[in-house]
Amino acid sequence: MHYFLGLDNGGTATKAALFDQNGREIGTCNAETQSITPRPGFVERDMEEMWYANCSVVKGVLVKTGVDPKDIRGIGVSGHGKGLYLWGKDNRPNGHGIISTDNRAWRYSEQWKKDGTEDRAFKLSCQHVMACQPVALLAWLKKEEPERYANIQSIFECKDYIRYRLTNEARAEVTDYSGSGLMNLKTGTFDPELLKIFGIEEVESALPPLVGATEVAGYVTEEAAEETGLACGTPVIGGMFDINACAIGSGVTDPDKICMIAGTWSINEYIRTTPVLDGKVQMNSLFALPGYYLIEESSPTSAGNFEWFIRELLPEAKRDVKAKMQGTSIYDVVDNWVEQIPPTEFVPIFLPFLMASNVHPNARGTFVGLNVSHTRRHMARSIFEGITFCHRYHFEKLMATRETAPHVIRLSGGAAKADVWAQMFADVLGYSVETVAANEVGALGIAVGCAVATGEYADLDEAVAKMTGVSKRFEPNPAVKDIYDRKYALYVKTVECLDPLWDDMQALVDGK
Repeated sequence: MHYFLGLDNGGTATKAALFDQNGREIGTCNAETQSITPRPGFVERDMEEMWYANCSVVKGVLVKTGVDPKDIRGIGVSGHGKGLYLWGKDNRPNGHGIISTDNRAWRYSEQWKKDGTEDRAFKLSCQHVMACQPVALLAWLKKEEPERYANIQSIFECKDYIRYRLTNEARAEVTDYSGSGLMNLKTGTFDPELLKIFGIEEVESALPPLVGATEVAGYVTEEAAEETGLACGTPVIGGMFDINACAIGSGVTDPDKICMIAGTWSINEYIRTTPVLDGKVQMNSLFALPGYYLIEESSPTSAGNFEWFIRELLPEAKRDVKAKMQGTSIYDVVDNWVEQIPPTEFVPIFLPFLMASNVHPNARGTFVGLNVSHTRRHMARSIFEGITFCHRYHFEKLMATRETAPHVIRLSGGAAKADVWAQMFADVLGYSVETVAANEVGALGIAVGCAVATGEYADLDEAVAKMTGVSKRFEPNPAVKDIYDRKYALYVKTVECLDPLWDDMQALVDGK
């Protein structure tokens, strides 16, 4: 039996999952990922702790499964895109890693929109600039932390840093870096002109050599083998930006399927053979499948908001469920709460902007329309609806770039684990929704890439056909279309009405 190991470094957890050549999940191991928030808008991660979390979950999955490390034919890493992980000239992490929900550089992205910088860059990068992209964060560092900026040896994305620790080979995997603002999407290479446009030309030498998603990028070193329990010399592939990995793990290898991921980020995407160049979508990047671009609308506005609700507003309920209801989780209980309240009942409008927003750089999360009759059950449905409406907001932008309707939406992440929420996606979006069979979809996408890189399958199409599958299918319910359309229109109106508020609120946060 051949095995493939996928590591997934997300916004809230680090995961390792082992699969066989048929895509069967042999075992998993997870660890919570701690964020550091030194001040409002800053979201960071200790890079040493991050590395040892990966070592821990690898050791854990090896112990759980009992698989001989020598039987693992390939390893790959996925991780959140954007953000910034720097390796210093002193051969140490250069400060904390910066996570993709960080908003410290929002003024740079806003100024670049106003002064034409973004327009000049778009001609090369085919992307609007986000505050969490490396280009904005590097510009911020150059001004705010010049000593740290001068100490940059290598510029990494999240998963490329972990691969570097596994192999001691600095490489830049193309799907990830093509979403960084640093690459010319027309040539598929780093472009000095882009660095000049953003005023960060000094870092050109710190950009690692590019490598493909399914290419072998190095081999597990003796030191990494000792720290992880892996076999020294095991091939490590380039890996993928996690939204690529989830698309592959969801079986998305043609333009007829939309991929949605309801995780920390609201990811909404499809693939096509040409980028969208009229500015109607937020991002074009390179897809893991050669010859395709990934067309993306996204923001950190999805199920991470629900995790906050569970953590901050239901701590005693979570403890009670664990103590009294064996075999049941707090998530099962909340899913049941939502199901008890019909779509026709008014619940507050929830804006899922607790981490960041897709409508205004300073927008904040909020419930609008609370009254004394509302309970936590109503708030739970409100959160489900608000997150789903935000996905629809992105989805409508994607649909404006398509000439044909998709055949189906493939859904993964938190929403896919609850039938009531997956059905809500189908009802709100008006399309058939299929949930993905794999529990760890991103890690499976990486395992698929490993199977191709090591010769198990000829290409990604064959590997996807053999290793991925669908769990359930949900059809839109015509009976609730009108009420969800009305609720969505109210959601959009709420977003528009609050738009003038956010800058005044940010001024107060900044002490101005």
